Amino acid sequence: MEYHNFKELVSSVKAGNRRTVVVAAAQEVHTLKAVLKARQEGAVECILVGKKQEIMRITGELDYQIEERVIVEAKEDTEAAYKAVEMIRNGQGDFLMKGRIETGTFLKQVVNKETGIGAGGTMCHMALMEIPAYPKLLGLTDSGMVISPTLEQKADIIKAGVDMLRNMGIENPKVACLTAVEKCNPNMPETKESVLLKERAIAGEFGRCCVEGPISCDLTFSEEAARAKNYHSAVTGDADLLLVPNMVTGNVLGKALIAMAGAKMAGCILGAKVPVVLTSRGSSLEEKYNSLMLCARGIA
Repeated sequence: MEYHNFKELVSSVKAGNRRTVVVAAAQEVHTLKAVLKARQEGAVECILVGKKQEIMRITGELDYQIEERVIVEAKEDTEAAYKAVEMIRNGQGDFLMKGRIETGTFLKQVVNKETGIGAGGTMCHMALMEIPAYPKLLGLTDSGMVISPTLEQKADIIKAGVDMLRNMGIENPKVACLTAVEKCNPNMPETKESVLLKERAIAGEFGRCCVEGPISCDLTFSEEAARAKNYHSAVTGDADLLLVPNMVTGNVLGKALIAMAGAKMAGCILGAKVPVVLTSRGSSLEEKYNSLMLCARGIA
């Protein structure tokens, strides 16, 4: 199945099994609003790790009577991140969420080789975009973690992305390896890497999916442009996931879609043992809520 918008994604979460999110440093208003909204709707359960008195105060101000049993005391950010990750590792929760804590402090516990929840591959960021001019939700990766991915890291990023999309019910994800041109250019190594990634996909390395590349942005989105350039691909006009050549490209593209095209976004970290909700402290309630729902839906 495919999702045309976040409303459809949210509906699918509510219709499925209720998942438990563990929130590290949960004492933040928008984070708690998003989690409690999803809980009231019957979509998730929660474990709130952080400063108990602050969590109780905020939930009280939100006119929500939270049970003390779902709160785990942690006085410091490092302690909160450690305890939240430990609970995921022990099977007490299904996915993880960042609250009022520095990203570096949070991720340090996630990636810890001895006590973290790494899965052995490359952790990456995937943004899921609802773009008014595009017919369905579209993934964008990596726009927030791996600055200049190697070929092997790109392979890991594709695998993490398509695994997430298949878990969401998209049986045969279509991936566009974005470059500036649609032909191999010896001065553009990302074009050659796109060819190699496509070959590896055809060989079955990423499971059931369609990987296309090199392919330019206009050919990815416009079937008319593809016809004009005599470019034939099942991905054209129907991509589920964009693999960008580097983080700068992904970051600029994502922010441009939001600022100039009216897109909405949800974000998550992939490549760990569970999806991780990671939004900035300045993210809106809507973005935090959609990100929460994305991770809840993306669990196998």
